[in-house]
Amino acid sequence: MVKRATVCLLLALLPAACGRGPDASAQQPVTPGRLDVSRSIDTQRRTALVDATAKVAPAVVSVRVTLPKPQPTMFDRFYGQSPDAPQSFGTGFLLRQDGIVITNQHVVANGQQFTITLADGTDLAGKLLGDDPLTDIAVIKVTRTGLPVVKVGRSSDLMIGEWAIAIGNPYTYMLGNSEPSVTAGVISGTGRNILPTGEMNGEYLDMIQTDAAINPGNSGGPLVNALGEVVGVNSSIFSNTGESVGLGFAIPIERAVRVADEIIKNGSVRRAWVGLDVAGPSTMGDWKRTGGVSVRQVAPDGPAATAGIRAGDVLVQANGKALRNYLDWQAVALDLHVGDSVLVSTRSPTGTTVRRIFTGDLPTTRSSVAGIEVVTLTPAIRAQVRAQTTDGAAITKISAALTRQIGLQAGDVILAIGQSRITSAEDFRSVLDGLRIGSAFRVIAERQGTRFYLDLQK
Repeated sequence: MVKRATVCLLLALLPAACGRGPDASAQQPVTPGRLDVSRSIDTQRRTALVDATAKVAPAVVSVRVTLPKPQPTMFDRFYGQSPDAPQSFGTGFLLRQDGIVITNQHVVANGQQFTITLADGTDLAGKLLGDDPLTDIAVIKVTRTGLPVVKVGRSSDLMIGEWAIAIGNPYTYMLGNSEPSVTAGVISGTGRNILPTGEMNGEYLDMIQTDAAINPGNSGGPLVNALGEVVGVNSSIFSNTGESVGLGFAIPIERAVRVADEIIKNGSVRRAWVGLDVAGPSTMGDWKRTGGVSVRQVAPDGPAATAGIRAGDVLVQANGKALRNYLDWQAVALDLHVGDSVLVSTRSPTGTTVRRIFTGDLPTTRSSVAGIEVVTLTPAIRAQVRAQTTDGAAITKISAALTRQIGLQAGDVILAIGQSRITSAEDFRSVLDGLRIGSAFRVIAERQGTRFYLDLQK
């Protein structure tokens, strides 16, 4: 049976059928082909997601990165050809009207030229102001003023289940227009610590999880709430195929803005030094354990030692955050500024104590790199130092003063420096020589089968 409301709609040209007076049609003329309910339909379709997207989309940009040209092949030389420089693509967003763009570090990695495409299709040459592999944030500057910018929100009060919008330029190289595309979902989780793998250069800690589709090319784009505020920087996905399967992660916007501000001001990020090293997992299941994080090593005269923390103490809380495992501690340390204080609760055989650590600058290796002697890891040396890894550079000699200063000791095996994997003594020397003076970097090492890291500065 057809309902009366439906009859009224179908017989809109017969006002009497809807119980209206004979003059109703004259008072409200109906345009052929368009119903008089169009205005209410438009209102219903204009959701919070539509309004939020409209606020942010003009400030979303495409990032095109030109990589170094590959060496010509034998066939290139034979035919007198030169290979084209490869390109990669990502997304960014405008933080300031004077052309400051935030994106991911892995988007700009190894780039030689950077082109920023605005939402209206305008191409602008970009200059890389700096990047930070540890947080996966980079800053590009374009020469233009009066640009649209995003409104920065906060991630600290996100609610599980609230709307989340991912805006970006996936597969931009295959499309004929420059407007960003939009996917929507919810906030699936907060405070997510992603277990590091050999493919990860940065630390993806205290991340925002969303099921809004994040596909190749979305990296560096904004994650937006229903108010049109940017709450995160889309960074990574979990997938066996490289396509979105509903497991996307974004860097909290507070961290991204802090890192960007430091890069704009100094060209790099000053790493806060706490002066302690916590024990990592000995097995893959150890990250699940609760009840605190064991302090493996404390640098003599460092910030933690000055605060009274000793090796063997267990950190159970930092700045009000419960420490379930070593990743929780790394998440706290990652967001500390030089000069910040961190209030920690420690457990020891004598009881539980609250201590305040005042962070300092990372120790420098500038005058003492030559004092570290390393050899390429061989089966014999591997057995001697009881290493599980098969590649790396083993430290054979280091001064006691340098051990106290930076925490490395004879027998440690260097696995990576920054983003560079170390497979030999030659790698160790060349990578250190290539670091610029004053740059901060992370050393990944192994000691008798247990991996750990140290943040240092050249």
